[in-house]
Amino acid sequence: MAERRSECPIASSLDILGDKWTLLVVRDLLDGKHRFSEFERSPEHIPTNILTERLRRLETAGLVERRLTDGRARHAYHLTDSGTELRAVLLAIAAWGNEHLEDTWNPPPDYLR
Repeated sequence: MAERRSECPIASSLDILGDKWTLLVVRDLLDGKHRFSEFERSPEHIPTNILTERLRRLETAGLVERRLTDGRARHAYHLTDSGTELRAVLLAIAAWGNEHLEDTWNPPPDYLR
């Protein structure tokens, strides 16, 4: 991981997660997506170069593991335990959005489980 800009836990976390795409990749992983092509089909249409960079960033930070699948040169991405712990963060963001932003989708109680 690159050198942190400060010892602040918020700033340090944002260095990994604080852009408009990374938490959406984590959301998709929690939602059961594992292959690059599955991430590409998400409704936000993340550009492939950004998706590649975000998956690498998450892997470097220890939040994602990349595994070979089917005995071929294809990879599947899986959250580590620390990556899975971001579920609570995403659910809190979703709850805030439902409370404060009009016309947002209300997730079911088992969302991202």
